[in-house]
Formats: sequence, C-alpha cells, structure tokens
Amino acid sequence: MPIRAVLWDIDDTIFDYAGADRAGMSAHLAGEGLPDAYRDVGEALAAWKRITEVHWARVARGLTDFQGQRRDRVRDFLGRPAMTDAEADDWFGRHLVHYEAAWALFPDTLPALDLLAGDYRHAVLSNSSLANQERKLRALGVRDRFEAVVCAIDMGVHKPEARAFLAACEILGLRPQEVAYVGDQPDIDARGAAEAGLTGVWLDRAGLGGRPELTRITGLDQLAPLLRGDTRFGASSTFG
Repeated sequence: MPIRAVLWDIDDTIFDYAGADRAGMSAHLAGEGLPDAYRDVGEALAAWKRITEVHWARVARGLTDFQGQRRDRVRDFLGRPAMTDAEADDWFGRHLVHYEAAWALFPDTLPALDLLAGDYRHAVLSNSSLANQERKLRALGVRDRFEAVVCAIDMGVHKPEARAFLAACEILGLRPQEVAYVGDQPDIDARGAAEAGLTGVWLDRAGLGGRPELTRITGLDQLAPLLRGDTRFGASSTFG
C-alpha cells in the first residue's frame, strides 16, 4: 500500500531543540549566575537536560501538566523545592527569552519538505502542547507546510502509545499503512509508529545505529529516496 502522508515529530527532528536549549540556557545562566549545586556550565546543562527528561516523562504518565513540568524543572534544577509557582514561572520566562532567540530549523528541513511537497501530505504529531508547537512552527516559518498539528498533551495520550499515532491518522483520514512517521527517538517515535501500523522512520542524526529492526536514516536528505524507493517498507533501511 503506497505511503500518502508523512507525520513529523518536531523537536530534534525538524527543529534543533537541543541546540536551542543549550544556547538558551547558557545565555540565561550567564545573566542569572550559576546555581551553587553545579561546578560549571557544562555540569549545569547536563543536569537541565536530565531534569527535563524526567519531568516530560511525568507528563506522559499523567502526573503533571505542561505548566507544571516547567515549574518542577526549575525547582529541581535550582534545588529550591519551596519555590512558588510565580517565582518558577518568572525564572522560566527569563530563560524562554534566550531559548526562543536561538530557535532554528535544521539545515536539511526545508530542502526535505520542498522535495516531498508535491507527492505527500504532511502533518505533525508531537508529545508537546498544541499552543506551544503551533507558536514554534509559525515562528520558524513552516506552519503552512502541515495540514494538521496533533499534540499529545491536548489529546491526553502520548507517543509511543498506539492511540496517539492512530488519532493522527484518523485526523488525516488515512489508514496507518498509508502514513510514515519520522522522529528522532528510536522507541518513542519509530518503534511506536511501527507497532501502531504506520511506517516508522528513525532519524538517527548522531549515527548511533544498533537498531537493525528499525528503518533508519541519518539525515532528512535520505527520506525522499527512502519513501520513493520502497513504499512497502518490508525490510530494514539500508542507509548508513
């Protein structure tokens, strides 16, 4: 059955989230000062990344909401559990100024979208919130590339649950077998999509490999040849 649409992850797939987060937090700490718990900025950035992953996992389990995870990340990072919501919001808001100033698409994003535009429909499935991702896509100048933006926080179901992928397919009016999903996480994105009946494509930008059961690309320039070369995806990718 031919692939008719591509569902995209956003963060660290088409948008350089990790780069923007590092640059933004580095600039933020330059103004705020390094918290006492960290020896240097590198250690602080590693802790911020680790704390972010912990609290996004809590969102996926339904233990907190989008705003709550932001506040809890600040409290954990600063080691101030009694910090009020208003104080945490203010601190995170000052960080956002620097983070958003560093927003950028990956260099291969627009060429890939241009190359695929005439042959495939495009939509987004993200584990973030609709308000956050709509704003991001508009700021990056690519919102009009996607006919739908589907976000887990608003649906109440998160990747890698099959229901998240199937809900996006339903919005597109397509069967799972007609949709490819592209994302940077091998399990949350590629494996989750494949188990839901979609074609899961792991965008392994770091070239980690080691998952022969997954269809893998190392750059978005490889996506169009992959889709056009074998839309059945009956075997693992031969790329890289």
